[in-house]
Amino acid sequence: MAEPLRLVIADDQALLRGSFRMLVDNEEDMTVVGEAATGAEAVEVVQSTRPDVVLMDVRMPTMDGIEATRLITERAPSVRVLILTMFDLDSHVFGALRAGAAGFLLKDTRPADLCAAIRVVADGEALLAPAVTRRLIAEFARTAEPRPPLGRELDVLTPREAEVLTLIAHGLSNTELAGRLHLSPATVKTYIGRLLTKLGARDRAQLVIIAYESGLVTASRGR
Repeated sequence: MAEPLRLVIADDQALLRGSFRMLVDNEEDMTVVGEAATGAEAVEVVQSTRPDVVLMDVRMPTMDGIEATRLITERAPSVRVLILTMFDLDSHVFGALRAGAAGFLLKDTRPADLCAAIRVVADGEALLAPAVTRRLIAEFARTAEPRPPLGRELDVLTPREAEVLTLIAHGLSNTELAGRLHLSPATVKTYIGRLLTKLGARDRAQLVIIAYESGLVTASRGR
């Protein structure tokens, strides 16, 4: 039997931390190895415990969850951070994804969905639904400065890979990509894997960011 997934829970509310701990510890394939009430504590606990996944609140004293996420992903790249927020339109979500978070969940997510999400991010995937990707795009449209098209960092991509990256940046899911490009779902996953490797991206969220920051996709182009 595989070792259980190791989690750290970071939230400034003790009651919520206790609830999350109880939920996680009731799962046979998960265990809580540490808790933190501030972002600074979260960074320290992650350094000492090296968990697989961190459940990270955004708004905490001393250091918020965004800065804690940035420090954790810089110092321990293998640790996956799952942001917990009260509102799906929380402006902090965008900053958290740029800081290296693997995705985000609402705090009122059903217990079974939370456990499923933990397994998804622990497996190396991004928990980023198409609707969330589109909000990420909207944030770029609002804040990003104009970029020259096709930055040099994309020179390593084939035309087909660049096309796939463009569609990912427009918020298409794997199923939508397969239909648009007349590819099998397995082939789509292969292309995404190549993009992650070639661009040094952690997950789908970072691919969206790279597409915009490189100039491959710009807010003025839309769809």
